[in-house]
Amino acid sequence: MPIKEIVSADEAIAKTIFDGATIMVGGFGLVGSPLTLIKALNRSKAGNFTIISNNLGEPGRGLGETLRLNKVKRAIGSFFTSNPEVVEAYNNNMLDVELIPQGTFAEAIRSGGNGIGGFYTPVGVGTLLSKNKELKNIRGKDFVFQEALRADIALIKAYKADKLGNLVYYKTARNFNPIMATAADIVIAEVDEIREIGDLNPEEIITPHLYVDYLVLSEEKL
Repeated sequence: MPIKEIVSADEAIAKTIFDGATIMVGGFGLVGSPLTLIKALNRSKAGNFTIISNNLGEPGRGLGETLRLNKVKRAIGSFFTSNPEVVEAYNNNMLDVELIPQGTFAEAIRSGGNGIGGFYTPVGVGTLLSKNKELKNIRGKDFVFQEALRADIALIKAYKADKLGNLVYYKTARNFNPIMATAADIVIAEVDEIREIGDLNPEEIITPHLYVDYLVLSEEKL
């Protein structure tokens, strides 16, 4: 098996990110977020991004800094009110936002990773969240169609990796990171530790190495 390329955050971003890219970013708030990779993303010259993430960080922190730098064109996620600056940018027509209920959001990413085009869900029927979406009555109940989500690049955070790129997560970092690793063309994993091949307990591995393209050591702590 080939050993994964271990690079700096800036190198990983330079190799993969381009202007107008659709980027999945793991984490819930700042918890489980790839903060080192986000810092490198913010230092890059690219922008005009579509960001698929549960939220856009906090004011000036994480993806909140990306927003302040005017690098985000569109945001797709569930919990944007955790950062009041997202609401302000949306109200000032500086940001396009697609709001998706959190469970639907997770399932849309999972579907993207599984090669499924989308699915029908009852969540959001009869609300603004179903506006302009296909509705279908199944066995007397209305459902709204949600397309699957995929990205050009996923920036994810894990606890440990081996040199093959197998990933182990720490507690709540298993929020959106594992499913995002399956739903992007290129996956960059930020990790706290990189171990030798064979050091990880196979029962602990959540993301197999086949999904991971680059490994980056974390430099940021909450």
